[in-house]
Amino acid sequence: MKKYIFISTIVFVMVSVISFTSCRKVEREPKDWFGANLVFDSLDRNGIVAGFNLNDIYNYLPGGFNRINNSAGAGDFLDAASGDAVPSRTNAPVEYYTNGRINVLNNPDPYWANSYYGIRKSTIFINNIGVVPIDSLTKRYWKAEARFIRTMLYFELLKRYGGIPLLGETILTTTDDLQIPRNTFAQCVDYIVSECNAVKDSLRKESDITDAIWGRIPRGAAVALKCRVLLYAASPLFNGGGFETDATKKALTGYLTADASRWQKVIDAADEFKLLGYYGFNPTSVGTTFAGLFVTKRNIEVILQKQSANSTTLENTQAPVGYGAPAASQGLTSPTQNFVDAFPTVTGLGISEPGSGYNAATPYTNRDPRLAVTVFYNGLKWLNDTTRTYEGGKDKPNISTVPVQTRTGYYLRKFLGNYPSGTTYSSTSHNYIIFRYAEIILNQAEALNEVGRVEDAVTQIKLIRARAGITAGATSRYGIKVGINQAEMREIIRNERRIELAFEEHRFWDIRRWKIADQVLNGPLNGVKIVRTNFVLTYTPFVVTNAVFQNRLYHMPLPYDETTKNLALIQNEGW
Repeated sequence: MKKYIFISTIVFVMVSVISFTSCRKVEREPKDWFGANLVFDSLDRNGIVAGFNLNDIYNYLPGGFNRINNSAGAGDFLDAASGDAVPSRTNAPVEYYTNGRINVLNNPDPYWANSYYGIRKSTIFINNIGVVPIDSLTKRYWKAEARFIRTMLYFELLKRYGGIPLLGETILTTTDDLQIPRNTFAQCVDYIVSECNAVKDSLRKESDITDAIWGRIPRGAAVALKCRVLLYAASPLFNGGGFETDATKKALTGYLTADASRWQKVIDAADEFKLLGYYGFNPTSVGTTFAGLFVTKRNIEVILQKQSANSTTLENTQAPVGYGAPAASQGLTSPTQNFVDAFPTVTGLGISEPGSGYNAATPYTNRDPRLAVTVFYNGLKWLNDTTRTYEGGKDKPNISTVPVQTRTGYYLRKFLGNYPSGTTYSSTSHNYIIFRYAEIILNQAEALNEVGRVEDAVTQIKLIRARAGITAGATSRYGIKVGINQAEMREIIRNERRIELAFEEHRFWDIRRWKIADQVLNGPLNGVKIVRTNFVLTYTPFVVTNAVFQNRLYHMPLPYDETTKNLALIQNEGW
């Protein structure tokens, strides 16, 4: 009898549930969706809820630390797929870019969905903030900030995929026609530039951003983004140099024909930025300017950072494995010998150039000072000890109990706090820099050189090298020869970007926009084997891995699930 009652009860409950749910409307949005009617409230006089929503939109700004996913824990820097490093862990997803394993289903940098989600949230904010009764100036700032973030996300999509669907102020619903084609590359560039121009004067002036609101988007960020997108648009890959055989696909990923005048737009944007009159190189002593830039939340070199709480995360994930402060460091990134060799000596001359003073027996002596704050090499001082990456040294012990260690003889030093002494790390500022002054100088130098103003480009590079601690030399040209031609200067500028902006997510995209990735990523990535015998060190380069690059990797593949949902999307060539 009890069994019969129990079964009857179950049947009754099931019928009740079915009857109840059959009367309900189908959910068009998740039940936990925080709707616009709740976020944007005419009674929210201080804009508390709307402000929280804007702060969440800020989370969609790009970040670059340990970003490329790895199932084993912290991810890898994108530069570990640029030839400047390899991941210390083997078979890491970031290596898919250099071993040919990328496909439409297997891309460790899946940026599409997240960007469009951020674009949607930004547009909802822009369209609804008007109902919140906050003061008009704050409302103007907030709307411009959301609009900038939306524009930034479109650029992040553009540099990966080429032209993408531009949605404007449209907020799509499930009842709308979602078969939306891609806009052309030219249309996307024009849109991003127009948005930067539109929001610039509605963003805060730098001098109005107090410490209490540090991290808010200033007007300089809009000009910096415009300068960057114009630089990409003028570059060989996009400026009529696409490899596509189909004209429609070529128009989606670049201009159909080259136009040298596009470089002038970069120069003009850099000039506009300088006229803001706020930014410059930090006026502190040589030796602290470059390293300190990355661990100081506020300084006049930084245009925009992605804010984060102080921590020891990067020290723990990147410092050599022989250090434990308080937990053993993981040494997840191994810079290559190819990258280390790119640093000149303190004279500004490349290590293979006559008169540079380079000595292969003491390879790290009298080098560009940026090397010591970018790479851990054997003998570098750290936590009151010296880094020992020779075979069997504490930072390359070659024992099974330390399964992850440098694969190249080097570790990543950049972005870490300054710990030459002491025994432990302290909580350090690790805000990811999205834009900084040196990039503007390098953008302008590249554009000046491309329009034939070679000596004007030299002047810009001299600024970078002087701040870095390169010696001026007898000619006060910081290692740049008198009478240098355009092609020679182009190589200097490209190398200067490589070492100045290392691990800031530029190199991966630079070698693509310059259309040289098929040259620099088809061949050996080297390390150095250091052997210590009777206190004498010998350095022997060796091949860590051989990179492979296919032309289709100049543009990322549109995600498979997006092309199956939206049949109007044309896939990039080769995918």
